[in-house]
Formats: sequence, C-alpha cells, structure tokens
Amino acid sequence: QVQLVESGGGLVQAGGSLRLSCAASETIFYLKAMAWYRQAPGKPRELVAGITSSGSTNYADSVRGRFTISRDSAKNTVYLQMNSLKPEDTAVYYCNRPQFPIDWGQGTQVTVSS
Repeated sequence: QVQLVESGGGLVQAGGSLRLSCAASETIFYLKAMAWYRQAPGKPRELVAGITSSGSTNYADSVRGRFTISRDSAKNTVYLQMNSLKPEDTAVYYCNRPQFPIDWGQGTQVTVSS
C-alpha cells in the first residue's frame, strides 16, 4: 500500500529551480510534522527540511536560504521549492514524518548538472 508519493524531480542546470511534491493520505498527514530527506549515491539519508503541523520550519545548513518547505492541508501535500540548485544537491529526495516515520516511498530523483 503506497502511502507517500513523491514527484517533481528532474534534470536541471546549476542555478535552476525545481518544486517537489509529496502526496500523503489524510491519516498520515493530519496534525503531523512532515519532512524532506535526500540520499546521494554512497551517502546516508539526510534531513533537508521539516515543517510542523502549525507551519514552523527548519532547514539543514546546506540548503537554508535556497529551499523552502511548505504544506497544503487541504491537499495532504508537502512541497519543497528548491532554488539556486547546486550539483551537490543531486540525490533522491524522499518525504516522511520525522517523529512517526512510515515506510519510505520511491522518492524522486533530482540531478543538477554543472
């Protein structure tokens, strides 16, 4: 049973932008903090950005000022707007609940060319 569906990745040149989306069922999304993670080849998965049910946000130092996380409760969807992309942002991006994680989705590939 697929519960988290990430989309919006692609190939972009350095300096470009992408907007990722993560759709979840209401039972997963409702009143829960959500977060975006990423995993580059040969590296562990890392937290990129998080957002609480009330909208408070936090970011990894490496993306602060370039990425923006947001959520739409009506659509049970969390977004990640990524600007000024760098080659080191290349990774598979996933979403999940940081406090009550569930099975990971397939993620969405982001590739930034130099």
